Amino acid sequence: MYEPIRTKSVHTMAGTTTPDFPHRSREEELDIQLAGHLAALLAVTDELRALAPSADLDAAASRLAEQVARLRGGRPPARSSVAAAIHEPHTLALHQRAHALAGRALVVAASRADTAAAILAAQRMDAHAAAQAERREPVAAG
Repeated sequence: MYEPIRTKSVHTMAGTTTPDFPHRSREEELDIQLAGHLAALLAVTDELRALAPSADLDAAASRLAEQVARLRGGRPPARSSVAAAIHEPHTLALHQRAHALAGRALVVAASRADTAAAILAAQRMDAHAAAQAERREPVAAG
């Protein structure tokens, strides 16, 4: 019923069977993506730690650094010690950004079936959602 394909695919390189550049597997690509999301979350966490130090943020930063190093083959992530000006709207924005980054990390971790990273990302989402709820002022009934 179907006619066999007689020509090479347009997606193969002309005249070669081995590509001139290395290819990464899907798992390697997901590792790179997850490490990037967790490293970005670590940077925001470090900034939050500088603005409002807490034991929870210290522990989270340590766990995030461990996960990034694991995903990058043992190479530790770059860390920043620079802090911006301290004020509430900035802190709220950082918590919002951290929540979004943790959500992205959770999606990728679930996609690659990385339980440790998924649990960490979910915990960070919960922590940043709670921090956002604390920072928002209640609306006065009137």
